[in-house]
Amino acid sequence: MQNHKTREDWLLAAVELLKPLFAAKGYTLPPCQVSCGFTSTGVRSGHIGQCWSTKSAGDGLNQIFIAPTLGDAFNVIDTLVHELIHAVDDCEHKHGKEFKKIALSIGLEGPMRSAGAGNALKVVLTELAQQLGPYPHGQLKVTHKRKVSSPRPRARCKDCGFEVPMYKKFLTFGAPFC
Repeated sequence: MQNHKTREDWLLAAVELLKPLFAAKGYTLPPCQVSCGFTSTGVRSGHIGQCWSTKSAGDGLNQIFIAPTLGDAFNVIDTLVHELIHAVDDCEHKHGKEFKKIALSIGLEGPMRSAGAGNALKVVLTELAQQLGPYPHGQLKVTHKRKVSSPRPRARCKDCGFEVPMYKKFLTFGAPFC
């Protein structure tokens, strides 16, 4: 078991440990930067990982972000495998058939947008997570306050009782009539 001082050290060490897994299936992991950070869609989207293509990065390397809402080493390495598949593909095919081909061969299962480790891969990733030691990160617990909106005012016809929601700016025109 290793002891890593930073999340990024841990993540880069995880990439190194995952290289043989990809190589055994005929894929080469490209050099990439891996960090802990929110995805471009923000915390509310629920996305827990993101890979940016080499075309997006000034240094020409894939940039992978693992959400700070993850704290468990297994979940982090599972998400990292998913994002590394995007790096192998340089984000060319999103979650299409080329991504699926790589993902299934590596051992991911489920809908490709949220594909995670299947049973056989879970065993491998659990062993790798134990080799890496604890993920040196304090998991962020993010809560969302839903905006409470009041219902739109309603206008009613005096003759038949028909009701319709109205924008406040149209209330000055009066109630509907039949």
